[in-house]
Amino acid sequence: MTRKRVEVAAGVLLREDGCYLLGQRAPDTVYAGYWEFPGGKVEPGESPAQALIRELDEELGIRVTRLRPWLCREHLYEHAHVRLHFHEVVAWEGELADRVHSALAWVLPEGPARAPMLPANGPILKALRLPRTMGITQAAEIGVEAQLDALERALAAGLRLVQVRESALPEGVREAFARAALARVRAHGGLLLVNEDEALARRIGADGVHLPARRLMAAQERPDFPWVGASCHDRAELERAAALALDYALLGPVLPTLTHPGQAGMGWDGFAATAAGLPLPVFALGGLAQDHMERARDAGAHGVAAIRAIWKPVRD
Repeated sequence: MTRKRVEVAAGVLLREDGCYLLGQRAPDTVYAGYWEFPGGKVEPGESPAQALIRELDEELGIRVTRLRPWLCREHLYEHAHVRLHFHEVVAWEGELADRVHSALAWVLPEGPARAPMLPANGPILKALRLPRTMGITQAAEIGVEAQLDALERALAAGLRLVQVRESALPEGVREAFARAALARVRAHGGLLLVNEDEALARRIGADGVHLPARRLMAAQERPDFPWVGASCHDRAELERAAALALDYALLGPVLPTLTHPGQAGMGWDGFAATAAGLPLPVFALGGLAQDHMERARDAGAHGVAAIRAIWKPVRD
């Protein structure tokens, strides 16, 4: 059966405390009682961003002053093939006025989910639980104890997503380090993924595994872990990560890095163009620090991943 293709703009309204807004569909609508992100159909001649600004004015009585592109997901309903363009809405004017929903609710990403959710919106909830900063370890370069000390400082400062990438460490040292890092991350309620070594990730009970690009392109199916991501350098690799239903990807280098001396990064325009319209969160990587977070998210990144900048001591 041929389904009508419908373009929809959806807004993830974010408060400073991290909560996002959901609306419950009214009794006289399709999927009555289901929860959704506010938004609506993109009309002819509109961009998804323009449509979302209009829809949020009509539905909630607010005037959007700042939004960012985020994810794009497709879903086959019985009546239509829907493509949803999700934007993060970070600033608006006016008080929320519920004009079309039965109820509105502010929800914490790590809190209880509202149910039932519209099927097309459900996968977005996991993406919202993914922290915005990833720290990638470098214990082989700076030393195990120095890395653990730096990890503890970063966790105390708010880091909640860590990738252990330590192929240069001897096997026994690598496992001991990964276990020690996992204990520290878990104590702060964070997530830890192991780069490439699925057996190590399973032995220590890590939250997931991170695939280098060569492993990503050779994979036939998603590894069986709660969280799986991959390193990508171009659109083909990103699309492979999406096809395997991975939870995130890293894309870079955005700026020149010490790891690749003399190599120019893709720049922010290049990042935005390469990562646009994907269904999974994409972290910007390469020569970046926490100071680049706003620029990265304006370019459509979920957040920032970094090695050296994450572990530098905070100076007064």
